[in-house]
Amino acid sequence: MKTPDAERPAPPKTIDAYLEAFPPEVRSRLDAMRATIRAAAPDVGEKIAYGIPTFTLAGKNLVHFAGYAKHVGFYPAPSGLAAFADRLAGFKSSKGAVQFPHDRPLPLDLVTDITRFRVGEVRPG
Repeated sequence: MKTPDAERPAPPKTIDAYLEAFPPEVRSRLDAMRATIRAAAPDVGEKIAYGIPTFTLAGKNLVHFAGYAKHVGFYPAPSGLAAFADRLAGFKSSKGAVQFPHDRPLPLDLVTDITRFRVGEVRPG
């Protein structure tokens, strides 16, 4: 007898594998998020954590992002959202996440600013 877990595909082990699972129009948005984060913090590491793309710095999680049917989720920690609350006012958000709907351009300048803010919080020294 099969268990429900036996029917689930294995979670991706790399960000590249994660991105490959999306249709081209969503993948291009996720690729843009990845490139923007890497440009804002060129010395970050990459991994999959919590099943989604995660960027690390100094051994700590910096930011995460994820693809969904109707939006791209961005997870810069509650402090990252609080610091930019005024610029995030037009987006659905929670304590530690914000949603960028697919029917609107990605606010990549905002992603850059939030990522740089998080670098300042996480970077040692």
